[in-house]
Amino acid sequence: MTPARPTKRQARAIRLGPRSLLALALVSAVGVAGFGWPFLAPPASTLNAHAQDAPWLFAGLLVLLVAVVAATISESGLGPKAVAMLGVLAATGAALRPIGAGTAGLEPMFFLMVLSGRVLGPGFGFVLGSVTMFASALLTGGVGPWLPFQMLAMGWFTMGAGLLPGADRLRGRAELCLLAGYGFLAAFAYGTVMNMAGWPFMSALASNISFSPDAALPTNLARFLAYCLATSLGWDLGRALVTVVLTAVLGTPLLKALRRATRRAAFEAPVTFADASR
Repeated sequence: MTPARPTKRQARAIRLGPRSLLALALVSAVGVAGFGWPFLAPPASTLNAHAQDAPWLFAGLLVLLVAVVAATISESGLGPKAVAMLGVLAATGAALRPIGAGTAGLEPMFFLMVLSGRVLGPGFGFVLGSVTMFASALLTGGVGPWLPFQMLAMGWFTMGAGLLPGADRLRGRAELCLLAGYGFLAAFAYGTVMNMAGWPFMSALASNISFSPDAALPTNLARFLAYCLATSLGWDLGRALVTVVLTAVLGTPLLKALRRATRRAAFEAPVTFADASR
C-alpha cells in the first residue's frame, strides 16, 4: 500500500508576526468602537452629545491606524513579489467595483477579495482589502469620511477569507461551497457594519429609524434594524448573490491561477547568492 504523500503547505505572501498581530488587534478594536459607539456609549455619555462629530473623529483616527497596520505588516515580509501581486489584484478589484456599484448591489469585486484572501492569507488579505477600497474610491470619486470605514471593513472582509479552515488541504467543490457560504454571509456583514458608520447622520432625516442619543440600547437596536431593512437589504442581498454566483462559476480557475502565481513567486523561498569566488 502506497503511503499518502504529505500535503504541501500553502505559501503566504505575508506571515503575520507579533507586531503585526498587535497592530491588527489595535486597529480592529478602534474600528469596533468607531462602528459601534452608538450601542457602546450609554445615553448619558458626552460622546452622544456629538453624534454628528463622532464619525469624523473615528475616521481620522482610523486613517492613522490603518497606515500603522500597513507599515507593520510590510515589515513582516511584504517583499517586491508580494507588492507586485498586491498592485495587480488591487487594480483589478478597483476596476471591477464601478461595473455595478450603485446598481442593486452588483459588486463583482467582493468575490475577487474572497478568493485572494483565501489563497494569500489573512495578512495579505487585510492589506489588499484596504488598498483596493482606497484605490476604487480614488477611481470613482468616492472619497469622504466614510472611506476609512470602508477600508477597514473590506480589510476585515478579505482577512476573514484567509482565516477560513482547510487552506492547505480543502480543495474542489467543498472549498467552493465554503468560500461561497463565507462570501454570502460576509457580504451582509459588510453592509451591516457600513450602515453603522452612516446611521448616526440620519438623525435629521428619518426620526423613526435614526439614532437617538437619549434612547436606550434596545430602542436604538430596533431603530438600526429598521434602518438596515429600509435602506440596504436589497443591495446587501444583491452583493451576496453576485459573490456566490461568481465564486461558483469562476472560483475554480481563479483559485488555480492565484495558487500557480503564488508558487511561481515563491514568496517564502529564501534568497541565495552565488559565490563569485568560485
